[in-house]
Amino acid sequence: LPVLVTVYYEALCPDSKFFITKQLLTTYKVAAPIMEVQLVPYGKAQTTTDADGKYIFNCQHGETECAGNIYHACVAEIVEDPLIRLEIVNCMIRDNRNPKEAMHKCAKQNSIENIDLIQKCYDSDHGAELLKLNGDATHALRPAVTFIPTVTLDGSQGKQASILKDLLAEVCKLAGNTEQTQRICNK
Repeated sequence: LPVLVTVYYEALCPDSKFFITKQLLTTYKVAAPIMEVQLVPYGKAQTTTDADGKYIFNCQHGETECAGNIYHACVAEIVEDPLIRLEIVNCMIRDNRNPKEAMHKCAKQNSIENIDLIQKCYDSDHGAELLKLNGDATHALRPAVTFIPTVTLDGSQGKQASILKDLLAEVCKLAGNTEQTQRICNK
């Protein structure tokens, strides 16, 4: 079974950006057969509801980050190809100061045809619903999140420092001793 790599991150966080661009994408490119990536954009945020029951998010880096997180959540749900999904997220997080522009640019670069679906997800209540669920998942982590990104392997936080520094090595330790794992890990 592939190792499930779950990344709890936020759109404007420099450490999240560093991990996704320098570790996650590069590791996935060599180790895709032995890993599955689940993206949980939310981070150190709070969710409340207003009088009408609409979700209100308070994000660590302000409203732009909340918007960025929702775009990331929509991309994570809508883009089915796992590599293209990561390529888009990697592209968006490099420059997320204008989240809408970043999504459109990065989706186009990866020749995504359903850009309007992603935009619809953002514009509708569905995007907020996805972010709320990401918040639930993030708040449910034990030990609780102190650092973003937090990355779990098969649900365990293990040695965060090692996971953040050398994701491939940590995935390889858990991937089981198959020929495929050896091919990928014994390079």
